[in-house]
Amino acid sequence: MSFLARLFAPSRDRTALRPLYAAVVQRARDPAWYRAGGVPDTLEGRFEMVAAVLALVLLRLEEEGEAAAGPAASLAETFVEDMDGTLRELGIGDVVVGKKVGKLMGALGGRLGAFREGLRGDGDFEAAVARNVFRGAPPSDEALGTVAGRLRALDAALAGAALDDLLAGRLP
Repeated sequence: MSFLARLFAPSRDRTALRPLYAAVVQRARDPAWYRAGGVPDTLEGRFEMVAAVLALVLLRLEEEGEAAAGPAASLAETFVEDMDGTLRELGIGDVVVGKKVGKLMGALGGRLGAFREGLRGDGDFEAAVARNVFRGAPPSDEALGTVAGRLRALDAALAGAALDDLLAGRLP
């Protein structure tokens, strides 16, 4: 079953994945991304970092195959639920929320593909980070190096993490 097919399958209990999603958001809110890494400390910049960290966690879960397919889909659903709630809190109306959430899911899917190619394939990871994290404002070489380096380090740490620890929300 494809990722999108699992994502849009009948709803499942996401309670167990809330600690992992909270850990993803906490990691994305680390001030170093914004200070040393130069990611804009804006609503958009924070979304970019949540999506970047989430993409790395989803890539790690993808490596577990079917054993983590359900949790990965539930984690993505938790992200959608969070983005939906955030947009509504910002006063975005019902008619527009669905379209915006769809675009946000597209951004996450694009980031998954770009990061997969950059980290697991023969793509340019730094270029993927520049396109997907610093959209609209080209980063300095130092900022790009900092963010790409920290994301690579997180990816390497995730590779060594036990699935049970990840699912419990214990990010390395």
